[in-house]
Formats: sequence, structure tokens, C-alpha cells
Amino acid sequence: MTHFPPPAEELRLLDTELRQLDARRAQLLGRRAWLIQALYPVPAPRPVAAVRRPETTAPSVQNVLLILGGVLLTIAAIAFTLVSWGHLGITGRSVVLGAVTVAALGAPVPLLRRGLGATAEAVAGLGLALTVLDAYALYEVALPDTDGVGYAAVASAVLAVGWAAYGLTLGAAHSTAGVRAHRPGPLRLPLPLATAAAQFPLLLWAGAADAGAHTVTAALLLTAAFDTALALRTPVRSVRVIATVGAYGWGGWGTFAAGWLSWTAAGPSAVARAAALLLFAAAIALTAAWRVPAPRVGSGIALAGGLVTVAGIGGVPHSALPDSWSVPGYLVCAVALLAVLRTRLPEPLRHGLAQASAGVQAVAVLWALPTVLVALLGPLDWARRAWTGAPATARDAVTTADLPWPADSATAPLVLALVAAVLALATRGTTWRPQAVTGALTLAWATALVLPATLELPYAAGMSAQFLLTVALVAAAQRSPRLPALPEPAPLLALGLALLTSVSLAFLALASRPATLLVSAALTALFAAAAARPRLGPIAAPASLVHATAFLCAVGASLDWQPQRTALLVLVVPVVAALLAARLGASPTTVSLEVTGAAAALLAVGLTVTDPPTLALVLALCGVIAAGTAVRVDRRPVGYAATALFVLATWVRLASWNVGSPEAYTLAVTVPALLVGVLRRRRDTRVSSWTAYGPGLSVTLVPSLLAAWGDAHWTRPLLLGVAALAVTLTGARHRLQAPLVLGGTVLVLDALHELAPYIAQVADALPRWVLPALAGLLLLALGATYERRIRDARRVREVLGRMR
Repeated sequence: MTHFPPPAEELRLLDTELRQLDARRAQLLGRRAWLIQALYPVPAPRPVAAVRRPETTAPSVQNVLLILGGVLLTIAAIAFTLVSWGHLGITGRSVVLGAVTVAALGAPVPLLRRGLGATAEAVAGLGLALTVLDAYALYEVALPDTDGVGYAAVASAVLAVGWAAYGLTLGAAHSTAGVRAHRPGPLRLPLPLATAAAQFPLLLWAGAADAGAHTVTAALLLTAAFDTALALRTPVRSVRVIATVGAYGWGGWGTFAAGWLSWTAAGPSAVARAAALLLFAAAIALTAAWRVPAPRVGSGIALAGGLVTVAGIGGVPHSALPDSWSVPGYLVCAVALLAVLRTRLPEPLRHGLAQASAGVQAVAVLWALPTVLVALLGPLDWARRAWTGAPATARDAVTTADLPWPADSATAPLVLALVAAVLALATRGTTWRPQAVTGALTLAWATALVLPATLELPYAAGMSAQFLLTVALVAAAQRSPRLPALPEPAPLLALGLALLTSVSLAFLALASRPATLLVSAALTALFAAAAARPRLGPIAAPASLVHATAFLCAVGASLDWQPQRTALLVLVVPVVAALLAARLGASPTTVSLEVTGAAAALLAVGLTVTDPPTLALVLALCGVIAAGTAVRVDRRPVGYAATALFVLATWVRLASWNVGSPEAYTLAVTVPALLVGVLRRRRDTRVSSWTAYGPGLSVTLVPSLLAAWGDAHWTRPLLLGVAALAVTLTGARHRLQAPLVLGGTVLVLDALHELAPYIAQVADALPRWVLPALAGLLLLALGATYERRIRDARRVREVLGRMR
């Protein structure tokens, strides 16, 4: 019978056979490849010769050669003109230079007809250079007595016109002939050179005529105007680049010179001429902004034109009015620029002029800012010289040696008010109306703040004006129906400004005692009324409490009370804060009230630091306030602070009585802690005795034990032992681990402390072998009863485990 192996064994045999077949097939394929190579040999490939590539192109070589040739010919012509000129007579000299110049200028025509544009460009460049030499030769031979600068002005103008005409004529003739040729482009060199030469005639003429600063500035601006027109109209890129550079360069230089002339003008005539120059520069810029195709570039040029316009028109009142009116004059001109917003001018032009107006207004506000800072921060100096007497004027009340009143700031309120009006009126219907109204409100506040000091009103009138300002801001924050609707951020901003003004007013009122009391009381009532609005409560309510604290401190100082006595009066603020917080519940105002009340309580504690008895009383009263707050369900953690305050009050009182016993301090912590533990275990039976009673017992037992070990008398150890025994029995009676373990441990250690002298005496009286013998007997006894002791230990552990 045929034997069939198991499937696994058969699969292994098949895999082996297949591997052998693959190996044999690879061997046969290798032999076949060798045989083919032997019968049909393949010739070895020839090495490919490396191709040399030129390192530059033919047009580049051509341009380099033509440029070098033109430069060398030009150098030769210069050398001939300057060195070899004297070897020829007048006729020979004229014939040579004329012939060479005519030949150089006429050669590009046939060259262009034959399509040799680069060669024609090089020869034309040589001809243009020769024209400069011709002009120089003419001056040296025929006009040696003529003014050199004036001749240079005329020569540069003639050369500019001639080169431009030559380039245009040659280009037109070439374009006409190019129909039969390959239509190569016209020459690129004459027109840019003509543009460059046209930059100097007016400036050289002004220098030759010994013109004044106004005439030179006019020459600069006329050259800039020519360049601007050329840059906007010409299609040739090279000419446009040179003209643009000239327009920016000469225009910027001329505008700066005109501005300097306007600022330093001494009379009406000089001012008028400088203003005319500035307005001419502005007209150039605005025309360019109108015609330039790129909107962003046009907007930037219009911005510069608007600034120059303001500088030109605003310079007139600057020269005729006092220095304090210079900034308002420029500001009025800037505001007038906003009239373009209602016109149909292109958008880039209107946008640039509006930006120019905004920039001038911003600079004007920065100019008035020091006055606002003095009016706002100056009253802070009264904190170190309170109740020394009211000053005569409102300006005297805000100025100090470190913060003097800024010079020439009489018109600062006018500047601030004008910018505020612009922001309020000129932004209607815009997307950034809320930001504009916010800025307008801030500037209007700054105007009202600096006005009393600027006008040097009496001290009482200045304070009254500042208080009315605070009232107006609070009213605006409340958004009365009779007032126009304000954007969303405005009410909070108004309240913030009112708070800032009230702080400055509170310091300003420190000059006299009645003013301090009256102002602090009025501010307290004002912000208390504002706190009735839920949205304003988180800011207005703390502000009212702060001013109330200041009022109570002022009352105590006016009654000549000591600081520790005034502290008791200040505690009224945290009491009121706690009562209001309890009434408001989960309102957003609650947290701010509690924080302000805590700060007032901290101030009261600080006032009593030097008087321990009063400090203990204040701490106790703060503990009462905290305990009352902890009654609320959401303020339970404040109970820990109340406990700490009570403990601190007790410790301070004991320290003031010179009590040195540690139990007097520790029992003040143990008793409240144990009471809290009892209440907690009543509410939650799962709380362990270690959590409920462990901290309270440890606070008293451990320090007393340490004191007992260092005490030579028997009273403290006896009392400690009695107390530890009572705690141990209580723990055993109620089956509580913490009292049982702590009380028993302290009891044993206290007993060892009492027996320590006697143990020492017995140890000295016994022989030295007694202690090892006793130790051995003890080990034998322990070993004999090992099993019973393990059983007893398990029972004790089970009993303790059942305790809670």
C-alpha cells in the first residue's frame, strides 16, 4: 500500500523541492549569459569628449566691447580737448571737433538701418559726450569772461533740449525706416541723459544770480514739478525712473527748506512767500497723488501733500499770533482738510488727506498731554503736606517743584476740545464710530480737567468744577434716557474716568480739613448711588467703600484721635461690605465688595500695630466679621480665616499681658478646633477621629509635653498627666482612636519624665550585671509567651479597628 505522509510533512517536502529547482534555474541562467558573451562580444563604449560651453553670450561680449570702445574714444576726445588743443589754430580746432561731433551723432542713422542697434548706441553715446566737450571748448575759446555758473546753467539747458530732440528725431526716423528692416528699438541713451541734464539749469541759474533762500527754494520746487510731470506722462521707463528720483529728491529738499523758512519767518512778507512755496509743493504732491496709478502710492503722496498744506497755511497765524496759538492754528488747518471727505475726489486722495489731518490732530493732542498730566498727578503731592492750608488758585494746587505748569499751554483746553468735537462729529456713519466716541469722551474729560488750572480759577471753584466733572461722568455712565445713546464701551469708560477724577479730587481736597471731609463724603454718596446699577456695581461699589474709608480716617484725624482709635472707626467699612455682600448673593458686585472690605480691615489692623491691646480687639472684631461671612453656604472656607483671627487676637492679648505659659496660647487653638471637630462629626459620621480631634489635641498636648520635660516643678507634669488621662479615658469610653492614642502616649511619656530621676538612682545603686540579667529574663519570658502575645495584639488591633 502507498504511504501518504501527514500534511505538515508533505508541505515541508514540497518547499524543499521548490528551493532546489530555483537554485538550479539561477545556475543555468548564469551559464547562458556567459556563453552569449563569449559568442557575441560587445565593443567597449568610447569616451565622450567634453563639450566646452561658452562662459558668456555673444550679445554680452558685443556690449562689453562697444562700451569699452565708446569709453576709450571719449577719453581720447577729452585728452585731445584738454591737452592737444593748443597745437591747432582756431579754424583747425573748430573743424576737428565739429567734424568728429557731427560724424559721431550722424553715424547711428545708417547703423540703425543695418540693424546694428548696440553699435549705434555706443557711437551715439560718444557723440553726446563730444557735445559736452564742445560746450566746454566754446566757453574756453569764445566766452572766457562769462560767469561760469551762468554759462553752465545755459549749457545744461541747451544740452538737455538738444539731446531730447536728437533722441526723439532719431527714434522717429528709425521707426519709419524700420518698416523695411527688422524694426529694432530706438536709442535708449539720449532721453535719460537729457532728463538728467534738465535737473540743473534752474539751480545753476539761481546760484549764478546770487538768489535768496526763497528763490533757491522756488527753483528746487520748479525742478520737482518738471520731474513730476515728466514721470507721470512719459512712457519710457528709464526717463520715468530718473524723473521720479528727481521729483522725490528736489521736492523733499524744497519742501523742507520752505517749511524752515515758514517757521523762522520774521514778517508778513516772508511768511506769505514761504506759505506760497509750501502750497506750491503741496499742489505738486496732490497732483501726483491724483494721477499716479497705484492707489497705495497715491494715498501716501496725498498724506505728504496734506501735511505740507497744513504747514503752509498754519504758518501764517504762527507768525502773527503768540506762541501759545501756534498749535491751534495748525490744528484748524488740519480740521479743514476733512472737508475733502464730502467731495468726489479719488479715494486715495481723500484717504491720504484724512490721514494727514489725523496725524496733525494726534500731534496736537501730544502737545497738550503734559498739561493733562500735571492737572491729574499734581494733587498727589498733598499727601505729604495735608491740611497745611488751601492755595489761592487751582493752578497752585496742582503744580509742584517737580511738576511745573507747562509754558505756552494756555490754549491746551481749546486743542483738546477741538479734537474731541472732530472725533464726535466727523465719524458719523463710519465703522469705527465706537472708537471715535471713546476718544472724544476721553478728550472732553481731559479738557474739563485742565480748564480750571488753565484759567487759574480760585481753589474752591477748581474743586467744584472737578466734582461736577465727576458727577457728569457718573451720569454718562448710567446712560440716562435724556442723553444720546452711547456706544457699548462708553459707559464703563466714563465710570473709569470718573473714578480717576475722584482720586485726583480726593488728593486735591487734602489741602484743607473741611474740604477733605466734604469731598470724601460726597464722593462716597455719589459712587454709592451709581452702584445701584448692576452693570456699574463691580466698579462703583468698591469706589464708594474706598472713599468711605478715606472719610472715616479723615474724621478720626479731625477729632485728633490716635491711629489705633481710628482703626475701630474704619472697621465700619468691612461690616458694611459684609452685610451688602450677603444681601447681593451671587451678584458680580459681591466679590469686589468683599475684597474692598478685606483691604479696609487690613488697614485697620495696620493702624493698631503699635498698640497690642487695641490690635487684639481689632483682630477679634475682624474674626467676628469673617465668622458672619462664613455663615453663608458659599463662603464656608472663610471660617478658617475667622478661626485664625480669633486665635491671633487671643495670642496678642496674652502677649500684652506678658503671659509666658504655652498652654495659654495653645488652648486658644485647641478649644475651637475641638468644637469644630465635634460639629463636623455630627454632620458626617464618616469623618475619623484623627481628622476631627487630632489637630486640636496635638496643638496643646505636644507643646505642653515638651515644656514639661524641661520643667523642674511638679505642677505642669501633674496637670498634663491628668489631662492626658482624661483624654485617654474619653477615647476609651467613646472608642475613638485619636484621643486614646494621643492621650495614652502623652500619659506614658509624662510618667517616664516623673520616674526618670528614680530610675537613674536605682540604676546607679544596682550592680552592672543586673541589667543584662533582667534583659535576658525579659527575652526568655517574651519568647515563652510569644504566641499568646501575638493573639493579644491581634485582639487589640481588632478592638482599635472597630473604633472610629
